Amino acid sequence: MSALTVDPGPGHAWDWDDLVRLWEETDWPEGCKVEIIDGIITVSPPPASEHNIIAARLQRVLDRSIPEDWYVYQTQGVSVPSRGGIYIPDLVVMSEAVLETAPGSSVPAGEAELVVEITSPSNARHDRLSKPAGYARAGVPLYLLVDRWAPGGPTVTLYGEPKGDVYRVLHSGKFGDKVHLPAPFDFAVDTGIFPAG
Repeated sequence: MSALTVDPGPGHAWDWDDLVRLWEETDWPEGCKVEIIDGIITVSPPPASEHNIIAARLQRVLDRSIPEDWYVYQTQGVSVPSRGGIYIPDLVVMSEAVLETAPGSSVPAGEAELVVEITSPSNARHDRLSKPAGYARAGVPLYLLVDRWAPGGPTVTLYGEPKGDVYRVLHSGKFGDKVHLPAPFDFAVDTGIFPAG
């Protein structure tokens, strides 16, 4: 199954507040990921087992290495209104204090220390193009793209140093490489723990 979109139709555009209200108040299919990407509500099917294994293994590594007042969240919405987006990263690392003070279903994306997206066939284009631009625009310091569906085989790309809508590539490699997350993390993730198939 591929991602579905909710579009107001030809000649119409959603107001941001109306779009967010629709996103928050609609009874979406259980288990699906519902995001706003480039001003369009996108509904993606639940991820495959390998996707979930990568997320769980990476979360375990991050949990062991981050400061005590930071947490790893799997279903936290992060907003990027300047890019018409509310994304739900596969993993997001941020201080618990951010969530304690944020009203609503999402927090400003710029509050994240790290976001991780793991591609699925239905969302790979968004994870490679739209979301990095949004995360960079919001000032998220680090974006880790785990691309299981990359041409030529599974890859891992770490982006950093955001400027405008663009990141600098800090690391690009294949599954099995070690990816060093710079300060404030300052540790390496062994991507050999990810299932490649």
